[in-house]
Amino acid sequence: MEGKGDTLDTKSGKLIEEKNINEIINLKEDSDASSNNSDSKVVSIDADKKNESKNIESGFPTGFDQKELEEETPLKIIYNKNRYDINFPLNQTVMQLKHHLQNIIGVPRAMQKVMIKGLAKDDRTLKELGVTKGAKIMVVGSKLDDVLAVSTPSQLDFSDEKTSTTTKEPFCKQKIHRKVLDTGVPDDAMPGIKNIKEGLPQFPISGMLNKHGGKVRFTFKLELDQLWIGTKERTDKIPMHSIKNVVSEAIEEHEEYHIMALQLGPTEASRYWVYWVPAQYVDAIKDAILGTWPL
Repeated sequence: MEGKGDTLDTKSGKLIEEKNINEIINLKEDSDASSNNSDSKVVSIDADKKNESKNIESGFPTGFDQKELEEETPLKIIYNKNRYDINFPLNQTVMQLKHHLQNIIGVPRAMQKVMIKGLAKDDRTLKELGVTKGAKIMVVGSKLDDVLAVSTPSQLDFSDEKTSTTTKEPFCKQKIHRKVLDTGVPDDAMPGIKNIKEGLPQFPISGMLNKHGGKVRFTFKLELDQLWIGTKERTDKIPMHSIKNVVSEAIEEHEEYHIMALQLGPTEASRYWVYWVPAQYVDAIKDAILGTWPL
């Protein structure tokens, strides 16, 4: 009996040992499977990071799948009174749009100004600027041949200021400007607002004065890339790309207005001075005229 009991115990022991071995094998298999899943997740995360990196390098914003990035949206481009129907992704930048348009409208991208609620910056996407399906986008700019052929208007009254260009004295204290400023703010001057930036108004900026105290108004014809400078005697239509520079300074004790000079020729001697420019429009005037053009 003892021998039989020993045999049963031995068998029972073997069964227990085999059970333990099987449990160990199962645990190892579970551990290997878990490790494989973890490796798979790491590979997946690395792949996502690589895709995100590719999106950044290509200039596309992250957070959009490839299909959405490549989806083209119908847009209407208005240039020089002509309409061009194009399809273009909203998640591409203004610079990419310029590159797309240069062969369509014949204007090099460096000479284009895209107007979307004012002058659009090159690094903004159309989506960020609020462009939607079927939107109209105005583009201004001149073809290279037109730029090379342009000549500076000769009828405008330039200010010869050879001695004043080297001085650091504020514009409003220089003798050449005091004779205009001392007459005071014109009765019909548009209200000026300091420390505020506004876009160009839909109407002419009027109530300003030239160096002789005559009335001056600015009318921006963005579709023609022109600034119309109107006086009592005439209206000069100036191609905006021909204006070399725009400078301005606030008028002391009347900071809501600026003195502004448009450089219409190759030197500062060809500056056209305007007084009592409403301060809130100064930056918009500079952006519309200069845009991304090199000075």
